[in-house]
Amino acid sequence: MKISTLLDQIDNGQTALPEFQRGYVWNRDQVRGLMTSLYKRYPVGSLLSWATDATTVGHRGDQQLNAGTVNLLLDGQRRITSLYGIVRGRPPAFFDGDERAFTDLYFNVENEEFSFYMPSKMANDPKWISVTRLMQDGSEVLLQEMLEGGVVGHGEIASVVTRLTRLRDVRDIEVHVEQISGGDKTLDVVVEIFNKVNSGGTKLSKGDLALARICSTQPDARARMRKALDDWRAQGFHFSLDWLLRCITTLTTNEAKFSFIHDLDGEQFVTGLNKAIKHISYLLDVIGDRLGLDHQQVLTGHYSFPVLVRFVEEQGGKITDKVTLDAMLFWFIHAAIWGRYSGSTESVLSRDLDILLDNQPQGIQALIKELHLWRGSLKVRADHFAGHTRGNRFYSLLYMLTRTGEAQDWGLGIALKKNMLGSNSSLELHHIFPKHRLREFGYDHKQVNSLANFCFLTKGSNLSISNRLPVEYFEEVRHNYPDALQSQWVPMQTQLWQIEYYPDFLKARRELLANATNQLLEELYPVDDSQDALSVSSPVREVPGGIESEEEEQQLRELQEWMKVHKLPAGELEFEMNDPGSGEPLAILDLAWPEGIQPGLSAPAVLLLNEEGEVIKIANRAGYQVFEDVDHLKRHVAEQILDDPLAVLPTWAQHLEDRAAVPVVEWIVDQELPEPVIGQDVEDANGEVVGNFELSWPEHRVGIWNEHGKASPIPPTLAGWHLYHLEEVRQAPYLLSHQLVQQATA
Repeated sequence: MKISTLLDQIDNGQTALPEFQRGYVWNRDQVRGLMTSLYKRYPVGSLLSWATDATTVGHRGDQQLNAGTVNLLLDGQRRITSLYGIVRGRPPAFFDGDERAFTDLYFNVENEEFSFYMPSKMANDPKWISVTRLMQDGSEVLLQEMLEGGVVGHGEIASVVTRLTRLRDVRDIEVHVEQISGGDKTLDVVVEIFNKVNSGGTKLSKGDLALARICSTQPDARARMRKALDDWRAQGFHFSLDWLLRCITTLTTNEAKFSFIHDLDGEQFVTGLNKAIKHISYLLDVIGDRLGLDHQQVLTGHYSFPVLVRFVEEQGGKITDKVTLDAMLFWFIHAAIWGRYSGSTESVLSRDLDILLDNQPQGIQALIKELHLWRGSLKVRADHFAGHTRGNRFYSLLYMLTRTGEAQDWGLGIALKKNMLGSNSSLELHHIFPKHRLREFGYDHKQVNSLANFCFLTKGSNLSISNRLPVEYFEEVRHNYPDALQSQWVPMQTQLWQIEYYPDFLKARRELLANATNQLLEELYPVDDSQDALSVSSPVREVPGGIESEEEEQQLRELQEWMKVHKLPAGELEFEMNDPGSGEPLAILDLAWPEGIQPGLSAPAVLLLNEEGEVIKIANRAGYQVFEDVDHLKRHVAEQILDDPLAVLPTWAQHLEDRAAVPVVEWIVDQELPEPVIGQDVEDANGEVVGNFELSWPEHRVGIWNEHGKASPIPPTLAGWHLYHLEEVRQAPYLLSHQLVQQATA
């Protein structure tokens, strides 16, 4: 089948994507490679489609399908989507991804190179033509413009016409489409085939498979789920589709495994979906109101929601009994801080669901008893607050204590409860002992960023305290608001406010935080102290990793914004990486992409700034691609994903003529060498321009040629210059460093 015919079938609804297909995740380099292969008439592989009844299958997008049989692409989505975008100049109706991957592809009629539009490279070079415009307007129009502009001489017409025609005729290339059909090709069979032929990509998860079956009869279900996830995201909660589907599963089937959804009809699923959304929103409201956990970073227990949703359903959609509600919150807190669902989630959820449902109406009490048996003790100890990152689970406890107790702001004296703050207000993390003062005194970063050195204040109060030590500002706070320090669990022995006694301050405050936590938990649900007294509690293991400083956090957040600008996942700050079997935390990763920077195409990735070797080894063993420098990660993204290596170079490098010079520029930046001149003209003795440098340092009399710029013979005006060929410096950049440093010190 011709490519053009296939694209027409997409337009008229004869060809589409099945609902279970993932979104488009190709990058520019892959698109450029595809077009290069087609132009050279290299084989690009066959396609696989599923011929089935349009009325009985779910498809992606909102286009109207052709009546009768429709062909759903199982293998070839990325290739066909890319070609559709290039030829049509817009993405197809089923598109879900970043259309910049195939937008603004250009072709050089002289050297037959494909590249995405780069102003510095193409703005003044009319031999670069838009591939999309060629596909839509034809070669005659472009050729005429070139002739009129003097771009193409009469002797070049034949070769240019041949190249333009060859490129435009890509639309007429025949691709083999293998088709599967027949009544025995159920969705289960088709999905199994899909996973086999898609071996190079990400397998469909169990959740994907379950949702695919539902969407075959309820095509709007996925959109409804995404809408709910978007609504929660707007409130500061970032949940996944699989997580929501798990909540629907437990609600509708009383089971945790996705396979139990298979027996539901479409109406049952939609009913369960609507209930799950309602129950989750109710739980978020209750937990936010009673515990103050009002955003994602402090809602560490959201993996327990599949159980809680089932419990809320058993209670008729709302828990009216305060004792029962308090018991539920008690269980939720403990499930969160001990990582109940951080390991083998499905098996633990199944066990807890059975316990909940087999012990009605005392299901929550039975779950608390199970926690007791699992943990050995439900008492919080002072050493549990010994962590030093916000990725630590007990960070959420500190925030919860602040929002639920009588904690006061040290600058305003107001209560820091959620309902006492304006809708546009938020709390800022405050280091009680300023970080740089502690570093100056000799404390290491783990001590500086100890959880017991954190408290929460309004932004104005945080700024007004600035970098003063407690011994300098605590008396002022105590004078203005006598109870404010105690309300934030500050030990009142004034000796501990001195920087020399900082370790003793941390120890004392941990005791106060542990006592406050146990008091809160006891008020929610009294436990039998004798059980805890007989239990042997394991020592708290320090979890390595985490953000070390404000400077690091600023770097990471700026990188996240940069990723968002380029429509890539921002990554998760202070990601807790757990042992897949036990659920115990292994490390806190500064900024992680657990599903890869290109989900479905790339390996998990992590940026670790100033971390010890232990954390790097843990990430490597878990299969993460590790970056230890922001610039190196950006360069990887620019070159491997965006196919635009200039995207991360300094402003002065944006006018490079030759992309081969990019590694040299990176070396110049890394080594902090002087800024060069780009494209400096070289004149002969008569003042005629006979060539130009790719990069040069006139004051140091150092220049780099490339093949297109070097003049021969060397003009006498360059006597005394140190000249290098571009490839020479690419292979041995230290030559450049040596010469520039030598000249600078001469």
